[in-house]
Amino acid sequence: MFTGLIQAIGTVVATTPVGPELRLQVDLGCLAGPFRIGDSIALSGVCCTVVELAGGRAWFHLSTETLQRTWLGRAKVGLRLNLEGALRAGEPLGGHIVQGHVDGVGQVTGTIDPQLGGDFWATVPADLQRYCVEKGSITLDGVSLTIAGERDGAVRIAVIPHTAQWTTLAWKQHGDAIHVEVDVLAKYVERMLAARGLGQQA
Repeated sequence: MFTGLIQAIGTVVATTPVGPELRLQVDLGCLAGPFRIGDSIALSGVCCTVVELAGGRAWFHLSTETLQRTWLGRAKVGLRLNLEGALRAGEPLGGHIVQGHVDGVGQVTGTIDPQLGGDFWATVPADLQRYCVEKGSITLDGVSLTIAGERDGAVRIAVIPHTAQWTTLAWKQHGDAIHVEVDVLAKYVERMLAARGLGQQA
């Protein structure tokens, strides 16, 4: 489990195809460890397992499932990633509950200033839009965010300077793909209401 509070920016060092799957090497930057083989690290919101470690770099094996559901398969050497280590027992939950299980891939439609932030816009896949409410939580590329508004299938995020400077959101360009994870609590509520015949089942 994660919180959506980004701890460091990493950089893709190498990508190696392994049949239909992919081995990704990432420089972890200033991400605090220590990490061990088998630990989970969120790569721009995608929960991935460390399969090898050496000198501040980690290797991840991306399955076909991960490649089909995320944009990580398109990652190029030099690409910067939002990094967060898995939440440990006793640590504060400062953002919101983030699973690192991407629900869909949206598209950036409004960019921000890399220092000042501003209004960031991103489309949300149609089947996920019902989970988006004003002042509710959403995770975009691993960042825990609050929805400030909605319009035409897109959400507006009021990004503060700290978030712009400490995450990759400011480097996103119009049309770029972005990982979307909606609030898991909303999905549980929907499922329970559906069981009682009071709502739409996911």
